[in-house]
Amino acid sequence: MSLGLIFAVALGLAMDAFAVSMACSASLARLHGRQVFRIAFHFGWFQAMMPVLGWLAGTGARPLIERWDHWVAFALLALVGGKAIVQALRGAEEACGERRDPTKGWSLVAFSLATSVDALAVGLSLSALGVSIWVPAAVIGVVTACLSCVGMLIGARASARWGRPIEVLGGIVLIGIGLRVLAEHL
Repeated sequence: MSLGLIFAVALGLAMDAFAVSMACSASLARLHGRQVFRIAFHFGWFQAMMPVLGWLAGTGARPLIERWDHWVAFALLALVGGKAIVQALRGAEEACGERRDPTKGWSLVAFSLATSVDALAVGLSLSALGVSIWVPAAVIGVVTACLSCVGMLIGARASARWGRPIEVLGGIVLIGIGLRVLAEHL
């Protein structure tokens, strides 16, 4: 498998993480470097490890994983996106209260899993083709981490300029990504 093809696959897989990164940073009151690092590190790590897990599972587990992966990704993204919309629509009375940081805890794990489930299928495919997984996994992880950083910065700038409507849009984007994943697999 050529490096150009690996890079193209990595870009394709990283688009969900890029969009989710933008939505996450749009929901933050203020963006800090450690939040960008957490998102980039976790999204990159999960994107790199999921193809490895898929590759190790091989073709024997492929039918079982393919049957449920899209439902898991959809449920996670719809749940978090819906929560983001509800929080944004609650208005100014909640603005002074405590806002949850989507770059911490279970939200971060849910986003990391939801954006990397399709990478599991890529690993299964590479295993079926007899391709070594190590270089593709590293490239996928690095590209995802870089695009996640860019997404966080773009989302933060848009949020600072347009505020709550961007938060609602971020939630809609998350739900839309979940629906797209579901539609691709049904």
